[in-house]
Order: sequence, then C-alpha cells, then structure tokens
Amino acid sequence: MAAITAKMVAELRELTGLGMMECKKALVEADGDIKKAEEVLRIKSGNKASKMAGRTAAEGTVVAFISDDKKVGAIIEVNCETDFVGKDENFVAFAKACAKAVAVANPADVAALGEVKTDSGETVEEARNAIIAKLGENMTLRRFVRYETAGQLAAYLHGAKIGVLVDVTGGDEQLGRDLAMHIAASKPKALDASGVDAELVETERRVAIERAKEAGKSGDMLEKIAEGTVNKFLKEVTLLNQVFIKAEDGKQTIEQLVKSKGATINAFTMFTVGEGIEKKVVDYAAEVAAAAQL
Repeated sequence: MAAITAKMVAELRELTGLGMMECKKALVEADGDIKKAEEVLRIKSGNKASKMAGRTAAEGTVVAFISDDKKVGAIIEVNCETDFVGKDENFVAFAKACAKAVAVANPADVAALGEVKTDSGETVEEARNAIIAKLGENMTLRRFVRYETAGQLAAYLHGAKIGVLVDVTGGDEQLGRDLAMHIAASKPKALDASGVDAELVETERRVAIERAKEAGKSGDMLEKIAEGTVNKFLKEVTLLNQVFIKAEDGKQTIEQLVKSKGATINAFTMFTVGEGIEKKVVDYAAEVAAAAQL
C-alpha cells in the first residue's frame, strides 16, 4: 500500500474541489495513484468538472498574428514568471514579434524559432535574452501553431490569457470572429468526434458504467447508459455540435451556423496561458518567519 501524504491529498483536492477526507479515501482506494483517485471521486460524487484542464499554472500571454490578406497566421504562447511582467508593454511587444516571426518564417519548432530574425534585425533568441535582462524574469516560448489557408483566418484574444485562431472557408469576416469568440467561451476539444482523444472517450465510458453499477444497474443497461453518456460528452466537447453562444433561439449549432453561411471550418487552435504547467506555490509567510529566526 502506497503512503498517502498531505501533499498528495492537497493536489487531489485542488484538482477536484472536494473535501480532504474524501480525497484521502480516494487515494487509499487508488493506492496513491492521483489520476485514478480523481476518477474514483468523479464516479462517487458525480463531479463532472476537473480543474486540471483549465488551470492556469504559469503567467504570460497568448498573441496572434494574421497577414493582411488573412491567408497566413500564427498563434503563440509566451510565458514569464509573474502576471505583472506578463502585462508589461515590452513583454507584450516581444510576444507579438514572435507571432509575426512564426507566420513569416514558418519555423519547424520552438528551437528553430529562436534563430528567426525579427523586424528589428535581431533573432528571436537575442530579443528574448534582451527582454530577460531588462525585466529580470525568465521567459520561454512555449508553443505555437501556424496556419496557411486558401480560405481566411480569424483570431480572438480574451484579454491576454486565452487566444484562438480559426481557419474558415466561405462566410465573411464577422463569421470568423464569431467562431473564434465561441471557441474561446465554449472551449471545444476538437472540431468533431473524430478528433477527440480516445482516452478521454474511454474515461467517460468507464466512469458512466461505474456510476450505473453503483446505482444498481446491470447487464445490457450498463452499455446503453455508457453509450448515451459518451454521445452527450461528444456533443458537449466538439465544436460543430455545440450550440452557438449567440444563437437567438438558443438551439442553433455551430454546424448549422456555418452551413447557413455557406462556410466550412477547416481547423482551429485555442491556447490558454499556463494550461498544464505546474506552478510553484510560494508560502511567503513561512519564508518571512524562517528569515526572522536567522
């Protein structure tokens, strides 16, 4: 039996929002496996939302760049250590220069991006080192996506924390912006069911079956319940099946919207600053107390 530490309990509590004792019991049942313990809690409590996916664990900004003809564009996440620096105009300008560099040079990866020259004549890596020296914080180019399309690109930035780039054929400029805003608000995982991670689907199926068993269901009913749950999940997380956030009747799906405009969504990317990055929690009170005893 694995030892269950307070740190493990605290981590599971942060992921699920449930009580400490519930988290400890789940960890015991899962033999210390936090991922399995989270699943146990979902089964027992019906807690559908896991905070892991949307948790912001690092600071910085998401920036998009689109060419004047809307045929080439890029979206990039650039990270720093504090929210204060993330809002600094020099840091934001650096991030924008990086997004443009991606669109223009089409680098293969983050390492290659470092060698690309910006409009100022210096490379991205030289610019990064300069901004680090100026602002006194470490900064990283975490990830980017570049699109080149025969259709048109649209972007939407929700503050500096969420950014969306969408590739659409047909429709008009307003449609592209509406789609990008919808994606930022509704956070689909894929365009349609074929793009959803099979592991996520299997987890939903497994959780549904276990919940049904605890409710006293058995036999063929388990599979029917699981199938219904998975179908509902896929409708919720696939862009084409989501109800458009601006639908006047509250029923029009994105698929119906784009069809009415004679348009097709080719692809989209959404970045949320710090998503999935562990952020060190600093106990300043403890640091002060320790320093006072020196």
